[in-house]
Amino acid sequence: MLTLLEFRLSATPGAAPDLRHRLRDHGFDVRLCATELLTNVIAHVGEGTAVTVRVIGADSRHGRTRVEVTDPDPRALPVLLSVTGEQESGRGLALVDALAERWGVTQRADGKTVWCELRS
Repeated sequence: MLTLLEFRLSATPGAAPDLRHRLRDHGFDVRLCATELLTNVIAHVGEGTAVTVRVIGADSRHGRTRVEVTDPDPRALPVLLSVTGEQESGRGLALVDALAERWGVTQRADGKTVWCELRS
């Protein structure tokens, strides 16, 4: 059985703590990945962008939770950076990469969905 949570929100700095609160029944890794993907939209697509956040949880046999963040810009693709200790930003996707079993991007003509799958 799949469970689905879906939120439509505006990508603003205040939306990140609100999203973490909405996902309070999920584990730390799910909350962190969701807010990091949301923060990437703020930084690389633009503050105030309309996004849809989905959390799809599978039953215990499949053991994975999928987090998706959809935005309207098909061109601003996430890039995994190599970050040094002195840099103040650029670690969000590295965190997602470290926590998730896999992640990727699904592009469409009218936007993209950045997703990750975590072991439940």
